[in-house]
Amino acid sequence: MTTVADPIPTPPVEILAVLSLLCPEVVRDIEQNWNAPVSDYARHLWRPVARPASGPAIAARSILRDVLHQRLGAIMQPEEVGKALDEFEHRPVIQSGLHCLLLMDRITFDALLLAWLGAVESGLSAFFCFMGTTMTMETIGREGPGWLDVGDDKVNLFGMGRHKLCRKSACAAGPVFLNKRALEAVGDETDASRWLGTLLASRDKMFVTAADAVTALNEDLVANWDGSDMTWPVFIDDRLAAAAMARHLEYDGSLLSRLLFKSARRQRLERALEETASRPFGRFLPNATAYFWGIRDERVRKLVLENGHLIEPDRPHGLSMPFERTHLKQALLEGVLLPNLFLTFLVLAILPRVRVVGGLRQIGYVALFHSILLAALDENAPEERDLAQELQVRENAWGVRVIDEKISVREQLAGLPQGGLFPNLLRQYRLETLAETTDDLKLVREDARWRKIGLAEIKPT
Repeated sequence: MTTVADPIPTPPVEILAVLSLLCPEVVRDIEQNWNAPVSDYARHLWRPVARPASGPAIAARSILRDVLHQRLGAIMQPEEVGKALDEFEHRPVIQSGLHCLLLMDRITFDALLLAWLGAVESGLSAFFCFMGTTMTMETIGREGPGWLDVGDDKVNLFGMGRHKLCRKSACAAGPVFLNKRALEAVGDETDASRWLGTLLASRDKMFVTAADAVTALNEDLVANWDGSDMTWPVFIDDRLAAAAMARHLEYDGSLLSRLLFKSARRQRLERALEETASRPFGRFLPNATAYFWGIRDERVRKLVLENGHLIEPDRPHGLSMPFERTHLKQALLEGVLLPNLFLTFLVLAILPRVRVVGGLRQIGYVALFHSILLAALDENAPEERDLAQELQVRENAWGVRVIDEKISVREQLAGLPQGGLFPNLLRQYRLETLAETTDDLKLVREDARWRKIGLAEIKPT
């Protein structure tokens, strides 16, 4: 009697077909690793990337390396900084898609864990995680940087009233102190020893901003959870992107200076933005502000470009700034402006040829940002023509909610050995396949944006 072997599982064809409309590079990652352990998928995302070859890409990588050097210098010894930067040159990857939340948040923890797996499996001493800090302290009811998720309840992390929480932004709210009375009241349960003591160690510390507090506390939590010290997360945020953007604006001959301040070039760029937004994929684009966010009174402000000035719409006494290179560069350095997502991903990923790993919306808009930049380039300029050739390869990957556990982080930590949480999870995700962890891409199937794209008739452009 002949035995018929079970067919090798394959990812859902209809879901891959939809993803391939915008992100074929993401589809290739999924197909190549569908039956492999999640740890293998993570290592695949951290695989080497070709070095920049065109003038603008080389310049962008140099700028990014310099600002990363400054960030690393604040937390590492010089020899460790050099090692981390050399590793980044070979495997330039940034885990993105994280909001400015403590690692007790389920989605944030799982995304950091995937990045940690990729870095460990690739033998890296450090890896970079970009945390968006333009969000308000409370986004919706008891959600956001101002709240600590302890599983069965939420703790007001900084002791701000609800009125203040929804009117201040993580990158600007400060100085702040931890709400030690509320933290102390959480209790003395055994599982709390894995995280509560780490937070309470900073109960009397003043943080310049809420974003600084979240970064410092997350670093402390990882140090407490990972006694193996295999690899170290380096948290970066919009302020590092602002520093990089300011460097791009140091002289008027840079690519971004030409695109933003040469009238014909900016018209071409804005036309590409508008045309992309009008197509079915436009639902992925974040277009809440014009190129930059403004910071005023501890709050991130939407800006519009009118009559050569960036202004707050409908606020006569709000921010107003000439849309000129030197003014914008100085405002970025002084913390008055932050680049929007389009410019942030240009300076951190697309131009310096860095693979960026994010969520289901991010893989969509990064692909669109990539195409918008291509449409805005001048093929008659040799260095821009070289860049366009280089951009034929997209470095864009899915890594948020690939691991998508359902129990609270507090519950999960309670069942793991103290000091060895991450190494224990590494062993677990060396046994679970990508197909199993993603439940046959259930999250993609249920995502509203991708579902609408799948139902829409996509016409060739």
